[in-house]
Amino acid sequence: MKVKEIVEKLGLQIYAGHQGLEKEISGGYCADLLSDVMGNSKQGMVWITLQNHKNVIAVASLKDLSAVILVNGTKPHVDTAEQAQAENIPILGTSAGAFETAGKLWHLLNYI
Repeated sequence: MKVKEIVEKLGLQIYAGHQGLEKEISGGYCADLLSDVMGNSKQGMVWITLQNHKNVIAVASLKDLSAVILVNGTKPHVDTAEQAQAENIPILGTSAGAFETAGKLWHLLNYI
């Protein structure tokens, strides 16, 4: 499944990184602790978090993640969106919480 498909199916807002919408998704990871994401996420995953600062993009780039979903109506800081745009990492958003978003993503990735 591609990032653009989860945007459509989950009704996500695109904040930055439009060029990365064709990336393939291999799974998801839900955490707010950057060191946890660095240690446990895998290439191609979508990261679900409420963290919205520039270091999120640094970690997403380091781990070659396909996208970041910000939950609870969180919006990225301006410098975060600029960095995501420069690195072609989609930053997506939803008003839903992390638990709900993770469940919906899991369902999409495992039943389609």
